[in-house]
Amino acid sequence: MLDACHERVEHMLRLLQRLREHLATHNLDQPARDAARDVLRYFDQAGPHHHADEELHVFPPLLATGDAALHAVVQHLLQDHQAMHTLWAELRQVLLRVRDGDATTWAGLQPADLALMEAYDALYRRHLQDENERVYPAARALVTAEAQQAMGEEMTRRRQI
Repeated sequence: MLDACHERVEHMLRLLQRLREHLATHNLDQPARDAARDVLRYFDQAGPHHHADEELHVFPPLLATGDAALHAVVQHLLQDHQAMHTLWAELRQVLLRVRDGDATTWAGLQPADLALMEAYDALYRRHLQDENERVYPAARALVTAEAQQAMGEEMTRRRQI
C-alpha cells in the first residue's frame, strides 16, 4: 500500500509539473482547473494519510533499532513531513486560485508561485528517494509479513472512517 501511495504521489507531482507548463503556454482553461482540482484532492486527502501511515507503522520499528544512521534518516523524514505540510498550505492557495480562477482576469502564475511549486516538487522527490532507497527496504527487513498485512488492514480501515 505504501509503494502504491508513492506511485500516486509521483503521478501527482508529474501532473503538477504539467499544470505549470500548461499555464505557461495557455490561458487558464478547464484542463488547468481540472488538474488543479485533482492535485488538491490528492494532497488534501491522501497525503496526510500517507504521512500518518509512515509515522505510525514504518518509522517506529526503525527508530527502535538503535541504528544511528537510520535514526538520522527517519528524523530527517519526520522534519520533511512538517516542511511538506507548511509548503502544502501555501501551494494549496495557488492551486485554489487556478481551480476557481476566471480566465478573463487570470494574471498567470507569479514567480513566487512557480518557486513554491518547484520547492514542493523537489522536497517530495528527495523525500521519496530516501524512503524508497533506505527506509522502506530497512522496514521490510524488520517487519514480518503478518505485521505488514496488519498494517495494511489498519491503513485501509483508517481511510474508510
